[in-house]
Amino acid sequence: MTDYLLLLAGMGLVTYLPRWLPLHYLSRSSFPEWFVRWLELIPAAILSAILLPALILDGEPRHLDLLRPEFFVALPTFAFAWWKRSLGGTVVVGMLLFWLAGKIEPQMFGWL
Repeated sequence: MTDYLLLLAGMGLVTYLPRWLPLHYLSRSSFPEWFVRWLELIPAAILSAILLPALILDGEPRHLDLLRPEFFVALPTFAFAWWKRSLGGTVVVGMLLFWLAGKIEPQMFGWL
């Protein structure tokens, strides 16, 4: 039991310290405005890096497939998000469009 508690404490410390140390030391300093604006772009860049391959790549080995339903659903969903700036509305529109894409027969797009 003691080994288990020491393991949990060690894991908590290893998880907590790398997050706390930069926050503690960097919160005391001020950064140039251009750097702060640049830092604000990081979450969008990470989200794009995660989502884009899932939308346009298919198969093993991975190959480019721009005719995936996920890609066709993402385009109007992105347009709605840009237009309305509503997270809840974007989720609902995306879910509705994905549901509708599942109802369409793939043979309908045989001409593509």
